[in-house]
Amino acid sequence: MTQHTTYDVIIIGGAIYGSSVAWWLSRMAGFQGRVLVIEKDPTYEHAATSHTNSCIRQQFSNPTNIAVSQFGAHFIKNFQAFMEGADAPRLTLQSYGYMYLADTPEFADTLRQSQKVQAQLGAGTKFMTPEEIAADYPFYMLEDILGANHNLVDEGYFDGGTMFDWFRRMARKNGAEYVTDEVTAIARSASAITGVTLKSGATLSCGTVVNATGTRGALTARMAGLDIPVEPRKRYTYIFDAAHPLARDLPLTIDPSGVHMRSDGRYYLAGGPPDADPAVDHNDFTADHALWEEKFWPIIATRIPQFERIKLINMWVGHYDYNTLDQNAIIGPHPQVSNFMFLNGFSGHGLQQSPALGRGLAEWIAYGEYRSLDLAPFHVERVFRGEKFLEKAVI
Repeated sequence: MTQHTTYDVIIIGGAIYGSSVAWWLSRMAGFQGRVLVIEKDPTYEHAATSHTNSCIRQQFSNPTNIAVSQFGAHFIKNFQAFMEGADAPRLTLQSYGYMYLADTPEFADTLRQSQKVQAQLGAGTKFMTPEEIAADYPFYMLEDILGANHNLVDEGYFDGGTMFDWFRRMARKNGAEYVTDEVTAIARSASAITGVTLKSGATLSCGTVVNATGTRGALTARMAGLDIPVEPRKRYTYIFDAAHPLARDLPLTIDPSGVHMRSDGRYYLAGGPPDADPAVDHNDFTADHALWEEKFWPIIATRIPQFERIKLINMWVGHYDYNTLDQNAIIGPHPQVSNFMFLNGFSGHGLQQSPALGRGLAEWIAYGEYRSLDLAPFHVERVFRGEKFLEKAVI
């Protein structure tokens, strides 16, 4: 049961994005609004946040995505300071880097172009020849590889679960209200959202609504008579042990096949999409167990022959909130319903972008403008115009 019947901001969805926005709003200078976060499942069992691999990279081709991830790395490395003296743990960024392997001249040229953009913005990405790759990482099979991009600075993986926990914990401490319930209807006039109805029967008035419902983002938008091209798609993650471990850390390697793999403590992690990649039901987390033997393990063992003898330890299926237009974030106000805020469609980039995009949307709600990073390129208007946010480095 909610404490009030009227809120300045109602955030639908309490996982990483809902909690990031709530926390950032709670520390926006001059913002005194009442904030409610509505989450239907406080266990977050099926939330994308709970199935993430917690990775972050500078290796994008679009300057906006690069800047967003650069702030993400800064936030991770200064996490305790951002939590403002709370007894927060230190977050460690394991900078093993990403290794993008190119097997065609066209892909190698794309990597070179992206490296130039990244270097201009201060990222430490280097283009490597096959000979340079072999000298630093002799365990790869490189017969089909023409080059790679690699970056060992502020690129790797971290404890995203802890970051999420502290977003939520500190948002509550600073006054945001969380309730376990489900939005069943959104009321609107021609130009504004006026309130929401909950499964418990409560009807709440609001000034702003934030759609932070992950793979259900399109369903939430439709309750307001709006639409976005976001759907759930399955992504597989595997944890395996190696009979002959590598002599050094394995970068997060993006094989040309689309399969990725990296070190994960004493084990290794691999993942990727199934060969057939349709939209699935929001509750469908059924695994195709044949994929490990038929797809993932053969690719892993071919790229790294030392992985011919490995033992599968664990696996799980998660969902991308997949933006079918361009696989990038959809954020900001609807152009005709200006108090309905989108925060959807991250297509696998969500966790690493949550510090910057949560801050940005909080700035927009509090001040009507972005005061840190200009996130206008992500705005929902591009979706209605059919204009893609151009990003060549999509995994």
